[in-house]
Amino acid sequence: MSEERRAGVAPGGQSAVRLAVIDSDTGFLQVLGKRLEGMGWQYRVLASPVPLDAMVAMRLNAVVVDLAVLGPQGWTYLDKLCARLPGLGVIVCTGQSSVAQRVRGLRLGADDWVTKPCHPEELIARIEAVVRRRKRADVRVDKGPVVIGEVEIRADQFQAFVNGVSVELTRREFELIQLLAEAEGQVLQREEIYQRVWGYAMVHGDRSVDVFVRKLRSKLEKASSSWRYIHTHFGIGYRFSAEPVEDAALGEAMPGVSDVPVPAVEPVTVPEPDFARAG
Repeated sequence: MSEERRAGVAPGGQSAVRLAVIDSDTGFLQVLGKRLEGMGWQYRVLASPVPLDAMVAMRLNAVVVDLAVLGPQGWTYLDKLCARLPGLGVIVCTGQSSVAQRVRGLRLGADDWVTKPCHPEELIARIEAVVRRRKRADVRVDKGPVVIGEVEIRADQFQAFVNGVSVELTRREFELIQLLAEAEGQVLQREEIYQRVWGYAMVHGDRSVDVFVRKLRSKLEKASSSWRYIHTHFGIGYRFSAEPVEDAALGEAMPGVSDVPVPAVEPVTVPEPDFARAG
């Protein structure tokens, strides 16, 4: 069962976002719906999960999912949804959860996780951030694959390959490598990386960028062991450039030739972003 609201163009002349909300919380939906209508968004409320073919046919920009509505098969449905529609923005908005559950959801491919109760303005802002990233990704697809060293970055498949073999990147890791590669050897500050990949300002002390860079670097070095791709500029950020192992090692041994040395210890746990919670 579903309820649909249609609008033409959002205020300001921008294209309206096409959104589906899988939720059964009537109070939450009523407040959120009024705000979405005021913004001119097209949205559909789904009281239960629908077949993935139907989700594809809706041509959505984003979907908000309450895992409680999905029931026991919630994780499986989330996994298949993210895999089947890699260009779809997926925001989990559900009740209290553990760190392990949030990490699991993000690793399955969800773009964001918001805990109820939450303010509709925060949820909408997070949806907008996800949609912006998806639109940038669509533009990159038109540019074709990018080859750096042995790595081929294919935006049309949301994946990187070495000698035709997938590096097995998660969606967030792919967004990170794509951003770094597009900088064409320039150093990107950690704050800028977070803003452009996660879609909102980085909270002081958040080490998400470092954690994901570590994971991405590990996968790249495993797949292409003769090259080093991600170079750390301590206290600033990261640079993406294909350099043979011996050259990269020389640069680390002689600061100023290449990179500032990589810190000896990097974080080993996945931090969680701070979410505003309305009481």
